[in-house]
Amino acid sequence: MKIVICGSMSASREMLDIENKLVELGHEVVLPDFTHKYAAMESLDDVHIESTKNKVEHDLIRGYYKKIEESDAVLIANIKKRDTDCYIGGNAFLEMGFAHVLNKPVYLLNGIPEMDYKDEIEAMEPIVLDGELGRI
Repeated sequence: MKIVICGSMSASREMLDIENKLVELGHEVVLPDFTHKYAAMESLDDVHIESTKNKVEHDLIRGYYKKIEESDAVLIANIKKRDTDCYIGGNAFLEMGFAHVLNKPVYLLNGIPEMDYKDEIEAMEPIVLDGELGRI
């Protein structure tokens, strides 16, 4: 299965680990552009500044839509960020919406977060993996 990984770029190191595990399980994996670069950065503030710049300069939101369109499923790498367990940020939420509209399965690595848009996340009926990638 061809799986697109989505999530906050502050989780870029975790995304690389997830990619390795999914490849071991026989899946083809698509990572966000610049994931390796962000994973090498020391400061999360640097990741945020660089990520915002790249989204505009490289039209990453439209580009990722095309990658989702060409995939079989989306996996949201929703790990803890700051004080929010299972964090799903703006871009990942948007990408979940893309997958939902395209009738692609949406997998959440962890549970559904307690956020203002929890109802909308639940309405997309994601498959919660509880950290078990083998369930894909």
